Amino acid sequence: MKVLKFGGTSVGSVENMRSVMQLITDGERKIVVLSAMSGTTNNLVEISELLYQKKLMDAKEAIKKLETKYDSVIETLYASESYKQKGKKHIKEIFDTIKSYTEGEFDQNGENAILAQGELMSTGMFNYLLQENGFKSELIPALDFMRIDAEKMADEKAITEKIKPFIEATSNTDYIITQGFICRNIEGNIDNLQRGGSDYTATLIGAAINSEVVEIWTDIDGFHNNDPRFVENTSKIDQLSFAEAAELAYFGAKILHPSTVLPCREKNIPVRLKNTMNPSDSGTLIDNKPMGRGIKAIAAKDGITAIKVRSHRMLMAYGFLRKIFEIFENFKTPIDMITTSEIAISLTIDNTRYLNDIVPLLEKLGEVEVDSDQTIVCVVGHNIIHEKGFEKKIFKALETVPIRMISFGGSNHNMSILMHSDYKKFSLNALSKELFE
Repeated sequence: MKVLKFGGTSVGSVENMRSVMQLITDGERKIVVLSAMSGTTNNLVEISELLYQKKLMDAKEAIKKLETKYDSVIETLYASESYKQKGKKHIKEIFDTIKSYTEGEFDQNGENAILAQGELMSTGMFNYLLQENGFKSELIPALDFMRIDAEKMADEKAITEKIKPFIEATSNTDYIITQGFICRNIEGNIDNLQRGGSDYTATLIGAAINSEVVEIWTDIDGFHNNDPRFVENTSKIDQLSFAEAAELAYFGAKILHPSTVLPCREKNIPVRLKNTMNPSDSGTLIDNKPMGRGIKAIAAKDGITAIKVRSHRMLMAYGFLRKIFEIFENFKTPIDMITTSEIAISLTIDNTRYLNDIVPLLEKLGEVEVDSDQTIVCVVGHNIIHEKGFEKKIFKALETVPIRMISFGGSNHNMSILMHSDYKKFSLNALSKELFE
């Protein structure tokens, strides 16, 4: 059985929802994972922020505006009056839930519950659309089987155990619809897999049921060899290994959630990226079969902060690095890049939530420099660490760019270069010209 995931743009309008229906209804049994309609999650974030600020009138107005939008969608999505009434009832129940949070105190649990409503709306509407058109479909609630643990990581064992009864109960159903992104945490409260988490939902489900393939449908025809938002004439990549795709996703390729490939990699389940607007295109296949040598792609990750800790006590000393890493561990702040010298260590983070708490503790160990507005540019290819001469091309392309850090050798598939974000666009274009043209 296949697992297909469709993003917010793919279900972002009545026309797009109908196009997705045409794509999936080939008579082959499958699980379909949907995101919220495009823009809805942003609207729900705005409503949550207004509730945190206790701007209740503004929040109610924003809720009313969003509800009016969905009422309009219902009117055009269904042809029959009976399904229009079903759709309206579904939407009303959702917005009654959202409105209930305008009363009393508002906290993180309330925010997570509100953010979940976008996926609950899109899947309910889409399931009714399939049924109205005579297809055998059933909606299974992701909140009943998607779980994260105390560390906010997917609990794959629990997911596998909990989803099996739903798959068995829908054995006579052609199309099983469920929500991406949303889950329950270890306390049983509604939570989520963070932005882009619908991709992750799809591969977790794929791994849980040993799917033959997981297809991620979006509005672009797969991975490109550079960021098409900043570089012209980029080329689609037909195939990537799981390792290459993971590096690109982590270091900025927006088409894929960074955690997506991990569950399928472990089960050797291929992942294919497809374009909803161009379904005949083969897209990008991600599997365990590395193909081709040399550099495959370039990606960039913004919002990076570089931190340097300099101390003469580091020289010939053991335990210094452990003390630094423990500080970041205690504040649950992941580190991206690391370089060291005899008396200094430089590292990067992309989460500055606890930076003001971290820096004073680092200053007890040495002099601290903090540089914000940095970008990591990442060059990826299969086993490029063993390629000869590609480093020369990279440095030639970036010879006018002030480089803050370089990380090479930690992965066989990646060289990462840190620079000020002002040089990002130039660097992506210069590297593209030198490496691909």
